[in-house]
Amino acid sequence: MNKIFLPLLLAVVIFTGCKKDGAVNPQEAKDDAAFTAYEQTFLDGLWKQNPDWATAEGYHKYDSLLLVPSSKNFDKQVDFDKKQLDSINRYDITLLSQSSKIDYYLIQNAMQYSQWSIKQLKQYQWAPTYYNCIGTFAVILNEHYAPLASRLRKFYQKMAFIPDYYKEAEKQIKDPVVELTNLAIDQHLGGVGVIEQDFGDSLKKTNIPEAEQKLMLDRAHASAEVIKGFAAWLKAIKNDHPRSFRLGKDLYEDKFKYEIQSQYTAQQIFNAATERKKYVHREMAKLSKTLWPKYFGNQAMPTDSLDLIRQVIDTISSQHVAAANFQNAIEKQIPVLTAFVTQKGLLTMDPSKPLVVRKEPAYMAGVAGASMSSPGPYDKSGNAYYNVGSLANYTPEKAESYLREYNNYTLQILSIHEAIPGHYVQLTYANQSPSLIKSIFGNNTMIEGWAVYGEQMMLDNGYGGDSPEMRLMWYKWHLRSVCNTILDYSVHAGGMNQDQAIKMLTHEAFQQQTEAENKWKRVTVTSVQLDCYFTGYKEIMDLREAWKKDQGDKYNLKDFNEKFLSYGSAPVKYIKEAMMAKQTTNPTGN
Repeated sequence: MNKIFLPLLLAVVIFTGCKKDGAVNPQEAKDDAAFTAYEQTFLDGLWKQNPDWATAEGYHKYDSLLLVPSSKNFDKQVDFDKKQLDSINRYDITLLSQSSKIDYYLIQNAMQYSQWSIKQLKQYQWAPTYYNCIGTFAVILNEHYAPLASRLRKFYQKMAFIPDYYKEAEKQIKDPVVELTNLAIDQHLGGVGVIEQDFGDSLKKTNIPEAEQKLMLDRAHASAEVIKGFAAWLKAIKNDHPRSFRLGKDLYEDKFKYEIQSQYTAQQIFNAATERKKYVHREMAKLSKTLWPKYFGNQAMPTDSLDLIRQVIDTISSQHVAAANFQNAIEKQIPVLTAFVTQKGLLTMDPSKPLVVRKEPAYMAGVAGASMSSPGPYDKSGNAYYNVGSLANYTPEKAESYLREYNNYTLQILSIHEAIPGHYVQLTYANQSPSLIKSIFGNNTMIEGWAVYGEQMMLDNGYGGDSPEMRLMWYKWHLRSVCNTILDYSVHAGGMNQDQAIKMLTHEAFQQQTEAENKWKRVTVTSVQLDCYFTGYKEIMDLREAWKKDQGDKYNLKDFNEKFLSYGSAPVKYIKEAMMAKQTTNPTGN
């Protein structure tokens, strides 16, 4: 969801040792209580500055507001950031509890990132996709957090700001990126139905008086015209000197620093991914040579290792479920994955936090596959949903291509990544933290890295019966994470063009042409996010090896996993600092 201000997403967390014997200094308790009180004031101020973000996080006090993206309001955001940095600097971090120290650094980095985004990145000038309020209206309309009539009235009040919102957007945009301009046009014309049609359909389900409904519908019609007018303006804008979609090396390194929060630089991660790709290719070639006689008999084996791998993968990919059984197959995998994790003693599963597998809701439709919907930080007791897309509207040819990609082996890896022991399990552990700050500013690199790490951990512990097909398909899946990093850095900090990118993804990552083309489109409209998968995975694997060496005979995989997850969704480098510190008492991740 696009926010009015650039989201303050990722953060720094620093862990320090606990006091001996768990002793608590009276001054420490006093300062900690004061800092906890400050956090509540900070969050309320944050949501006032970012009402759309607040709605997305499940905080609905400001649902009726839509902040106009004027220069004055950007200045207010910068002032807010500065004031919060001044506020936290008044606290002596050495007198704060472990939990508050973490929150301190989360807030600090978020405010620094916000300032940098407005002053240096200036995405609000060259990315028309920055200005899209439709997603928040969809949340208000479709999430059942309050009675429908109440939500629709908030929706109505919020629409009053739409004309000024887009008037200011047109003032801010200068020399926009062509790819982002086209995407913004598509997103606005594709999403305007939320206001133009869905709002009216929902009104019919209420007892709101007819006269009031007419006023609401008139505003919705006017709002839809404004949104379509913005799309038309983007189509007609004179753009003789558009900004390149490429971020550039300097901005890329800075954004990587704020978002990824790695112990490595972007260049170092790119180098590591390049070496990892070579290793994976070697391992895939070994497996393919082993599997060749099983599937090709005495047929001559290709001399080119990448051709060999491709032929074996293409043959194995024909083993997949029918389109109509896609969701059912996923549902059947969940208890199997749960039982394996428990049997192998990899993690403690919490039966009080069930995972609900459901058909992807209509308002989320558009991309078949699977995703996780997590309860927001203000509703930690809510359900976690594993959303499964429908292939009902696919042509037979498109469905076959998709199902080959998510064949019998890859479909299991997908569920490991999204659900068990991936995102769903990590979320369950993270939600044990009482800190809203930690939930709101969770580190996406740790989150995605854990899911990628979980895939390998399951296979390393015998999931799939040590099947060479399963391992080969996991390597193909793993190449997505690896090549995501290579692609993103090569394009935004280098000069990789579309032909070079497609060739790498199809020839070296064994992706279908359509999948590779979609990834190229993604890299032209995003930056840095594609790094998080491999970076997080590498850092977790590095940490586990260091922990294993440190623990010696006392090493236990379950202990490592649970200790690691106890720190919530913090950047891995700070979890490492905490875990590897020599302390007389156990640090708490909360």
